[in-house]
Amino acid sequence: MSEILKDITITESVDVERTTLPLLPLKNVVILPKSIVPIIVGRSLSIKAVEYALKKDHTIFITSQKDQEVESPGQDDLFEYGTRATILKVSHMPNGALKILAEGICRSKIDDFSEADGFISVSYTDLPTSSLDKEVEIQAIWRQLEELYLTYSQLNDKAPADLVESVKTPIDIDYIADTIAVHITNLTLLDRQKLLEIADLSERMIALCRMLQKEIEILQTEQRIRGRIQTQVEKSQREYYLTEQMKAINKELGREDQAAEIDQMRSKTKKLKLPKDAQEKVEKELKRLEQMPSLSSEAVVSRNYVDWITSLPWSDVTKDTISLTQAERLLDKNHFGLQKAKERIVEFLAAKKFSKKLDRSPILCLVGPPGVGKTSLAHSIAQSVGREFVRISLGGVRDEAEIRGHRRTYIGALPGKIIQAMKKAGVTNPVILLDEIDKMSQDLHGDPSSALLEVLDPEQNKSFVDHFLDTEYDLSKVMFIATANVMENIPYPLYDRLEIITLSGYTDEEKREIAKQFLLPKNLNELELTKRQFQLPDTLIDMLISEYTKESGVRQLERLVTKLMRKAIQKFLKEKDTKQIKVTPDSMKEWLGNIAFKKTSLSQNSDRIGLTTGLAWTEVGGDVLEIETTVLSGKGSVTLTGQLGDVMQESAQAGMSYIRSRAQKLGLKSSFHNTKDIHIHIPEGATPKDGPSAGITIVTALVSALTGMQTKSQLAMTGEVTLQGRVLAIGGLKEKLLAAKQHNMTTVLIPEENKEDLQEIKQEVNLDGMEVVTVNNMDQVLEQAFTTPPFKKKATRKAKPAAKKPVKKKITRKK
Repeated sequence: MSEILKDITITESVDVERTTLPLLPLKNVVILPKSIVPIIVGRSLSIKAVEYALKKDHTIFITSQKDQEVESPGQDDLFEYGTRATILKVSHMPNGALKILAEGICRSKIDDFSEADGFISVSYTDLPTSSLDKEVEIQAIWRQLEELYLTYSQLNDKAPADLVESVKTPIDIDYIADTIAVHITNLTLLDRQKLLEIADLSERMIALCRMLQKEIEILQTEQRIRGRIQTQVEKSQREYYLTEQMKAINKELGREDQAAEIDQMRSKTKKLKLPKDAQEKVEKELKRLEQMPSLSSEAVVSRNYVDWITSLPWSDVTKDTISLTQAERLLDKNHFGLQKAKERIVEFLAAKKFSKKLDRSPILCLVGPPGVGKTSLAHSIAQSVGREFVRISLGGVRDEAEIRGHRRTYIGALPGKIIQAMKKAGVTNPVILLDEIDKMSQDLHGDPSSALLEVLDPEQNKSFVDHFLDTEYDLSKVMFIATANVMENIPYPLYDRLEIITLSGYTDEEKREIAKQFLLPKNLNELELTKRQFQLPDTLIDMLISEYTKESGVRQLERLVTKLMRKAIQKFLKEKDTKQIKVTPDSMKEWLGNIAFKKTSLSQNSDRIGLTTGLAWTEVGGDVLEIETTVLSGKGSVTLTGQLGDVMQESAQAGMSYIRSRAQKLGLKSSFHNTKDIHIHIPEGATPKDGPSAGITIVTALVSALTGMQTKSQLAMTGEVTLQGRVLAIGGLKEKLLAAKQHNMTTVLIPEENKEDLQEIKQEVNLDGMEVVTVNNMDQVLEQAFTTPPFKKKATRKAKPAAKKPVKKKITRKK
């Protein structure tokens, strides 16, 4: 504190008298009377001064520093004149500072400085406003001040409207004069301090008039300068259009390089053999470029447009090198299994090679679960025909401009993804992969799937118009290949233009072979390991597939194999003597943790009443679906839980109607639905479930719960049910049968209509040890599902012989 007060004469008395107040020094701020100002108080002596004032009557003396760089102001660093103020509000800030709201009361002059409790205090004398008795003089000066301020408010848009109204109808001239001084934005600290030190009202108003007059002249000068600059800009723009002075202007403005660049662009466009419409647009833009400054925004847009036009391929093509033998060898080398998909691709290549007129390629769409090789299969097709390959990711695209491009009126406009892909390919006949075509959405900016209709229609894409290019571009030579996970998510108009090739998930045997032939060699090579250093037996590969992954593809399997290799490398580095690692079940559990997916089901339960096992299809393959049913006494309500979709709920309702129609045959009372409450639940309630294929499973569970009969163990089923009990075909049969086999089911019931699909699946999947039974109606399902016959047969009674009527004898009496 002694350093802070090094220039202050300290009095012997520390007590603050009535005319003594704590001092708050400010930087760059002058508080005038009647003004309310927010202040951030951060210095220690200032905080203590505020805290002392709050303990008393909230009154504090505020003055400004002469030098704003001084952190510890002394007597010589502070103005002698200040303002006696009242603290209206205080709030504490996180950094320890205070934020106060102070209102000026009156002008005051410092008489003496002193130290009190760690802060500066001052004795002062208030300076009341003088010359109030000179009414005529004050009114004359006020009229001049009013006129000047109204002129100032017209030139300065930031002048407060309420203050302008107060100036027109003054009540307290002293107050309004100080308020005007507060709201003149460009006044310096010294100007405001000068106004603060003038207690005489007439002198203060005259000084304020001088300051206002100066501000008005500055504002008027600024307006004249702006107008002069605008005039000069318009004049220079006109000069640019005078052709007889073009060379002189280019030399003066340093545009010689731009002229050379334009000539280079013009010669490049002539070599491209552009279509007539495109050539005219380019020439028009080049002429505009010649007449614009090189750094103007319009010149940047025009140059960018010409660059895009000249960088696109307009006539360059790659010659197809189609060899069916090479294509088959390439597909087998890069992909295991997928025989039907490979056959369809080879058929397409054969037709293209045979027919020279087949310029328009069909749009192939590879549909299958994630990780089965759709993207890599498309890349193999491009390699087979010897074309450039470009991938466009459509997942999450929801703006039409992503396909058609943005119009050049927008800042930063670019062509759409199709034109960008053509630029990247560099030829007019590449293979373009439209990846995740089922993941597109739409919003207020348009529907990108509708924009793709023109791209994928062979009759329209020869004249595709991108909004940025604004000229026709031929896409008819492009081979488009699309991929999707779920066929139902593709909009029908788009689906109608696609030729679907379905890729089902891999079987466990196929996954094992993929791991041995592809994944292990690939990752061993990347991590620089040898087959001798790292060994993974087939049994452990099977364990990885069945217990640590749950997918149709092999992505997760590859990640786990790579993780095992990294663990092995870590062990090599820690244990220098280790030369070879053979993965064991124990080490696998240690490195990968506990089993992630246990292939168990409720089928092993001894109590099978109201419990059946269904089969489901998911995006990652097949799975089992346990359905539980409980019957309670009640009033006939049916409760469905397990996050079931609308279609599955309708299947349950159809099943109830079927059971009511068969109630008598099943040994149930015809009014059972009025006296029983039925609860149907499908476990894993956090997972949404929907689809009609659980219909026969739901009906079987209901019959079991209502009749008290047990269902067979190790039995699974799938099929849609109708009101009349017919069993209709379902999809995803291969995945469902694989799931049933993984869960050790011995019998599976499927619809009769899927019999042909079953024959194809048996050629690809080994179903030994599992009997697949086809059924036509629900009666056949119930006969197969229960351990005892579900339908009650009526007992046949023998007819009793008719009772003989007694023979009545007529008695005749003799007379």
